[in-house]
Amino acid sequence: MKIGIIGAGNIGGNLTRRLTALGHDVSVANSRGPHTLTELAEETGATPVTVEDAARGAEVVVITIPVKAVPDLPPGLLDSAVEGVAVIDTGNYYPQQRDGRIAAIEDEGLTESRWTERQIGHPVIKAFNGTYAQDILERPRPVGAPDRMALPVAGDDESAKAKVRDLIEELGFDTVDAGGIDDSWRQQPGTPVYGLRAGSDEVAKALEQASPERSAEFRA
Repeated sequence: MKIGIIGAGNIGGNLTRRLTALGHDVSVANSRGPHTLTELAEETGATPVTVEDAARGAEVVVITIPVKAVPDLPPGLLDSAVEGVAVIDTGNYYPQQRDGRIAAIEDEGLTESRWTERQIGHPVIKAFNGTYAQDILERPRPVGAPDRMALPVAGDDESAKAKVRDLIEELGFDTVDAGGIDDSWRQQPGTPVYGLRAGSDEVAKALEQASPERSAEFRA
């Protein structure tokens, strides 16, 4: 599958490593330009590209950049992707720590991923936002393994969500359907499932226990 990854930090870099190892055709971009990705490309066989070209021909696009940088993504970013492209949003809103205040999240009560959808003009699937980057490399397990982790996945587009869940399961993790994007507050920072290393039953229980009230640490 052709996959574009925008962001080569901890999550983006490790997804590049794993997805290329699984045989996918991966293009990777960051804000500093393809010349800064030579080492990752040589390590993985991924193709370093500009952000503008990251989605070209892609069936899946992963946006894994700071939330505050999402509005700076180029207009029409996804126009060159295939029809029905699944867009994964791994982002988290950290107002005090990094992103500053975003009024639509704070005042309108938008989930972080609904806000991201509005910025890019395309539905997203929220996944990997509460996953430790190192676990992507170190915690894959075969289906049925007692210590196989499960990751919550939220989104409105059922076809795209199924594609993303299949990809995550190929990576070595179970998935739990966390509902639509308006339900994705259940996996935002500060919730019981955020950073949880557990199986499907515990992840489902943690999603149920979440409160829609954003904790003080994650409010501006």
